[in-house]
Amino acid sequence: MGQSSSDKQTVRHQFDRFCKMVLHGEKVNYEKEMDYRSKYEVSFSQLTEEELRCLSTMDEYTTESEKFRVLDYDIEVKDKLLSEALKYLPEKKRNVILMSFFMDMTDTEIAKQMNLVRSTIHHHRVSSLQALKQIMEGIRNGEIK
Repeated sequence: MGQSSSDKQTVRHQFDRFCKMVLHGEKVNYEKEMDYRSKYEVSFSQLTEEELRCLSTMDEYTTESEKFRVLDYDIEVKDKLLSEALKYLPEKKRNVILMSFFMDMTDTEIAKQMNLVRSTIHHHRVSSLQALKQIMEGIRNGEIK
């Protein structure tokens, strides 16, 4: 038993209507999703530098830094030029620089730890900074290896 042409036409129209309803539903879902994304999502190109920095991380490896021991603490110096220059200073002057700039100690606190007077610590710090500057320039220029 076959279908008449009007029955086939009716089935075709029903199928067409069903397809249109499905496509309309997909369109509505797509528009809702795009609306949601526009409200709650931001592209990376729209972020400020500070916001991008919050999303990133940097790996740090101990092989890229030098450690110096002062007052039973390991002080990590990440700058290669500075760590090389610090090696050329006498231990006492190097310790004064490390305690002053890396441990944030005052001259008075350093003097107590090293059993010296504050003015001696001040002198060591000033002369060490001058020496460090000369050493670092020498290393940069290839005069010191």
